[in-house]
Amino acid sequence: MPHNHPPHRDFLNIADFSPAETFALLNLAERMRTGAYDRKPLAGKALAMIFMKSSTRTRVSFEVGVTQLGGTAHFLSPRDVQLGRGEPIADTARVLDRYVHGIMIRTFAHADVETLAEYAKVPIINGLTDLSHPCQILADVLTIQQHLGDVRGKTVAWIGDGNNMANSWIEAAAHLGFTLKLACPEGYDPDDTFLRAGLSSGMVLLLRDPREAAAGADVVTTDVWASMGQEEEQAKRALAFALYQVDAPLMALAAPQAIFLHCLPAHRGEEVTAEVLDGPQSVVWDEAENRLHIQKAIMAALMGNEAL
Repeated sequence: MPHNHPPHRDFLNIADFSPAETFALLNLAERMRTGAYDRKPLAGKALAMIFMKSSTRTRVSFEVGVTQLGGTAHFLSPRDVQLGRGEPIADTARVLDRYVHGIMIRTFAHADVETLAEYAKVPIINGLTDLSHPCQILADVLTIQQHLGDVRGKTVAWIGDGNNMANSWIEAAAHLGFTLKLACPEGYDPDDTFLRAGLSSGMVLLLRDPREAAAGADVVTTDVWASMGQEEEQAKRALAFALYQVDAPLMALAAPQAIFLHCLPAHRGEEVTAEVLDGPQSVVWDEAENRLHIQKAIMAALMGNEAL
């Protein structure tokens, strides 16, 4: 019976895996990327995917990933679940864990994911909240290692909004041993709890000048200026971020072999120029592909008993 679940782990934030486990996950994902892994640890298992926010990459990468590992994926939009009509998340959790072996959720409030994890007896995977985006950041680290080798000792420059991506970058820097230079406008700093922990680790610097952040960096990365749910702030944000566009002169300040990352979708001409996004230093398509591989590794570990 599905509800006789063994003890499980969740993946809500980067630090839910130890550094050693995270590097093992990255190695597993790399084996999946290169085709060296062909097991089906999710055979006979089902993943529920709750999407309170729409997505291209998250949905397709999880659906395809589950299928490649031998399992089935079940897409639930706000129209398909009672969450949108007021059923408590705790009740949804207790029902779903009778049917499935794991739940991926992409939503707004991080507290909703924590509640889901508290009440469900199956692994919960954070597919994005307003607070953090750990699957994307591990995909980004996988991309860095694919192109530049070991992430430890590298320098990453984050240019722009102190959003959920920035929060997870901060957590990853302290966790995995690379330097993160954040350049955010006044009033758009990352979450205070993440930021304080990052600054105290000595691996994170908060700057205002994007040129200072990009100088000598191995990786330059950014995100849209207005995330989903912030569209009404678009004009105000366009002013605040006007000097934070990643363009060719900014990339030229980075290390010669530097790569450009963007979690997509990108707005050419806003946070990044077309010249950079479509240019030789951009590895955003590899980065998007790597969502598939890292999420397969996460699901294999949490739902398929793959050893790390």
